[in-house]
Amino acid sequence: MKKLLTAGLSALAVAAVSTAASAEGSITAVSWGGAYTKSQVEAYHKPFTAKTGVTVNSVDYSGGIAEVKAQVEAGNVTWDIIDVELSDAVRGCDEGIFEKLNHDDLPAGADGTPAKDDFLPGTLHECAVANIIWSTIYAYDDSTIGDKKPATMADFFDTTTWAGKRGMRKGPKPNLEFALIADGVPAADVYGELAKPEGVDRAFNKLATIKGDVVWWEAGAQPPQLLADGEVLMTTAYNGRIFNAAVGENKPFVIVWDGQVWDLDLWAIPKGAPNMENAMEFLKFSTATEQLAAQASWISYGPARKSSGPLVGKFNDGKTEMATHMPTHPDNLKNAVQNDFLWWADNQDALNERFNAWLAQ
Repeated sequence: MKKLLTAGLSALAVAAVSTAASAEGSITAVSWGGAYTKSQVEAYHKPFTAKTGVTVNSVDYSGGIAEVKAQVEAGNVTWDIIDVELSDAVRGCDEGIFEKLNHDDLPAGADGTPAKDDFLPGTLHECAVANIIWSTIYAYDDSTIGDKKPATMADFFDTTTWAGKRGMRKGPKPNLEFALIADGVPAADVYGELAKPEGVDRAFNKLATIKGDVVWWEAGAQPPQLLADGEVLMTTAYNGRIFNAAVGENKPFVIVWDGQVWDLDLWAIPKGAPNMENAMEFLKFSTATEQLAAQASWISYGPARKSSGPLVGKFNDGKTEMATHMPTHPDNLKNAVQNDFLWWADNQDALNERFNAWLAQ
């Protein structure tokens, strides 16, 4: 597992963000909805509009590149900037549907460090710039789980000790990783196992042990609702959604970090975006030191810049310290897997087909 660098910078400075965006017009920013989009609206959209006069219109989607690819190929692009997972950023770049970006145009860090040195390793890509580090975890409602609390990924798959429905994202990623960890594969060896046909079989076989108990979800806002409604006993979820429900809405939800699969989200601009100039200015503004730190006061996702770290403090409730709620906190990384975006970029289409066929059986 690759190690994340932690920030040790303490200087406060105002990031230099270009003001070339026209003081009129709009952009359409596509993201995942719910608490995550709210964090972007508060940290990015509103201050960008205040600075430039450019309106930011939000559109929600469920991920993937199929829709943007269709827009680009039809020559009818309506989206200007899209929040994408890393494997989709790589695939979209390889397929020529995202604009290539000049990292030298990005604002320097708060202490003047060039962007290429300030962003965490692996967060700048040919067609995309990372904004957050997030993870998929599982969680339970402490008021319904009973006296014995689940603590490992194996416990999630144990429907004998903890009888009840499980919520899981509808797709192979990251369920295959979870299944192997639950089946005893060390986190560091997960992708080595998935590289073998028998390893993929092993993951599907483990998933099959709870298939009849799974409620499949597709949008990030669904898992907290499934827990709140009592439709599932435990559910996989994006860590920030559970944090928002627990801290922002006082739900008795508990995150289990064991076996977390952490990943990046990045901004990408589709080829032929109708408001290209404003989209580029929004990308630069929203990935500046202060904006990334500001987002972390709305949701528990780690900023992609080193210089943002010292600026991350409390949640917007003014009392909850955010550090221990981040996927990147050392205690939360003890048995964690970094999503292997290259492996998924190469294998996702085939595994999507296999997963859908398995689901239909």
